[in-house]
Amino acid sequence: MPNPAAGYYFEELSIGQTAESARTVTEADILMFGAASGDMNPVHFDSEFAATTRFEERIAHGMLTASHVSALIGMRLPGPGSVYVSQSLQFKRPVKIGATVTSRVEITQLDPAKGFVTLSTTCLIAGKAVLSGEAVVMVAKREG
Repeated sequence: MPNPAAGYYFEELSIGQTAESARTVTEADILMFGAASGDMNPVHFDSEFAATTRFEERIAHGMLTASHVSALIGMRLPGPGSVYVSQSLQFKRPVKIGATVTSRVEITQLDPAKGFVTLSTTCLIAGKAVLSGEAVVMVAKREG
């Protein structure tokens, strides 16, 4: 079990280890993400505009969905103290306001020489993938 303030050490991790969390996308999430990122694309904010798109209604920012993965990695597995090296993303389906997104990460590879951990990353709504990818993060090793 990790130290709640520091997350797992590299030596405490194993291939196949998973973590999962769920979060419902709210109007406030869209507003705050747009303000923080500067992404004010009308498909996220303007119902009339969004109605003219293939989505037919407003959708969440893709990177807002990806941030759920970032939160899971940073807070649960490997947890606090881990640092992103890379993240690939494939957006599979739109995420609508009010949808509950379940994020899941699974350790697929460990590189002891570098202290890097590779994780498969997935976000689902009602069991269907809306995002998939792979993350590589740097994790602290135990001293001594």
